[in-house]
Amino acid sequence: MDTLYVPRPHQAEIERSLARFSVLVCHRRFGKTVLSVNRLIRAAREAGVDDWRGAYIAPLYKQAKAVVWDYLKQYCGRGNPDCDVKFNESELRADFADGARIRLFGAENPDSLRGLYLDGVVFDEVAQMPYRVWSEVVRPALSDRKGWALFIGTPQGKNALYEIWTRARKNPDWFAAMYRASETGLLDPAELEAARREMSPEEYEQEFECSFTAAIRGAYFGSIMADLDRQGRITDVPHDPSLPVHTAWDLGMSDSTSIWFAQSRPGGVLALVDYYEAHGQGLEHYARVLDEKGYKFGQHIAPHDIRVRELGTGKSRLETARSLGIRFDICPNIPVQDGINAVRTTLPLCWFDRNACERGIEALRNYRRMFNDRMNDFSATPLHDWTSHAVDAFRYLCVGLRQPGPAVRPSRSSNDFNPFGRSHERP
Repeated sequence: MDTLYVPRPHQAEIERSLARFSVLVCHRRFGKTVLSVNRLIRAAREAGVDDWRGAYIAPLYKQAKAVVWDYLKQYCGRGNPDCDVKFNESELRADFADGARIRLFGAENPDSLRGLYLDGVVFDEVAQMPYRVWSEVVRPALSDRKGWALFIGTPQGKNALYEIWTRARKNPDWFAAMYRASETGLLDPAELEAARREMSPEEYEQEFECSFTAAIRGAYFGSIMADLDRQGRITDVPHDPSLPVHTAWDLGMSDSTSIWFAQSRPGGVLALVDYYEAHGQGLEHYARVLDEKGYKFGQHIAPHDIRVRELGTGKSRLETARSLGIRFDICPNIPVQDGINAVRTTLPLCWFDRNACERGIEALRNYRRMFNDRMNDFSATPLHDWTSHAVDAFRYLCVGLRQPGPAVRPSRSSNDFNPFGRSHERP
């Protein structure tokens, strides 16, 4: 059946190039949703089996309903007397005459996808989803049928979309492509110029030029981290076995625990040599991690709530940690904003190992205030998201670390200062 879909030249080029796993980073109004819906429809019609299953996953279920459901009905031919598809409005499901199905889901409820098998799946606006929806839930669902996946989105900093994009570019079995408004010619130049005038430079670069590195709106430390990057301070930072390694923790039970590993170096330098994060583990797990690292440890810094006694055991995590050989210093309980200011003061003294600390670095770059569209202003408090645990742990490090002597700020303009014997130039 004719779906009334006529691909644009760029869409046709994509359709010829798609692999089993593909990621498309596209500017706004590129037509990526229409392309993806029609890929699912075509796959369902051409499958030749009565149990083919496809899924379209948006960040929220209500987004899938608002954005994708009408497209799915339109391109399946609803209203056409020859339409062979039945639509289940309550489940957002399209049932084809031969038994194939396409269903819409929201990433905020990944459990709705567990236990399913899938032959084809589209992830829309991946930047707004946790990466684990793909790695823990959907990827296993594709395995027994060797199904395919298509990821589409526009950058919103370095998050799940960036991670998938970066991995795809290194993997010859994946197809990865980026489409910028300045290159595709799909949008009227006058319209782009009007958008440029009305948006901030960072917003325009992100939305129309697909920049992953444009400053995050409301970021607390974005400009400082960009300075560190330009100065070559995010590089290879080897652990010095002659010096103690200090740790700073943000402790979670139902959510993530984050640990920074830092060394105080001569000249007031703070070297971040390692970072670790895990989810849903007890203190015994982290005690084993410390043993496996093999560092000579100095301070272990924990938040003040480590003293709280747990209902199940009647013991505090401070006592449990001591029984495991971890003696914590308690970070002073100061207002969050004062801790953020301490981070701002400390970051210019820092060097980060770019590989061992990668996730923590991205958290510092992306930590931000929430923007209130109704008030047209930022909130006074940080947004609580995946960045919070890493940044909270770093905040405890900045507030709680006992420096051996007065900190000396290295000159930002001096290219001959390098405590690790390397050039400041990025590789």
